[in-house]
Amino acid sequence: MNVCVFLSAADLDERYTRPAREFAERLGKAGHTLVWGGSDVGLMKVVADGVQEAGGRLLGVSVDFLVAKARPGADEMVIAADLAERKRLLLEKADAVVIMVGGTGTLDEATEILELKKHGRTDKPVVLLNTAGFYDGLRQQFRRMDEEGFLPRPLAELMFFAEEPADALAHLERSPAAC
Repeated sequence: MNVCVFLSAADLDERYTRPAREFAERLGKAGHTLVWGGSDVGLMKVVADGVQEAGGRLLGVSVDFLVAKARPGADEMVIAADLAERKRLLLEKADAVVIMVGGTGTLDEATEILELKKHGRTDKPVVLLNTAGFYDGLRQQFRRMDEEGFLPRPLAELMFFAEEPADALAHLERSPAAC
């Protein structure tokens, strides 16, 4: 399975890197491919290292203005012209999506896949990995959107919230749309 992971490229402390590394190792040991933004810095590097060291494949999609940060030694690296093309390629190459901790870029990527799911343009499973409660506020906002009728499909059909890396991968592996 090709699993796209949206996440930060920032250098973060262990409360975020440890669970990300655990997920990456599980992904690699299970023989899956990481599809990610291609950067070899910060949390992106932690995840790519974990997948590669555990025997998984790396499929990066970098962008022209960040090519200097692209990971050498990835199994495949595609360079997109701009961020819009990068998002499109990441999603095209993925069977499933995991959203890890991140900033505005990660939120942009997350809302893109959720909009596609909302409108029935994809059925790829989406997991939000809520490391250290990072997305508690966002989960509350999504629940409110669901309860007040802003989502045309139930929230549970759009994404799965996981608190632990093992739960995130288990959900993807159970999902018929990802296999």
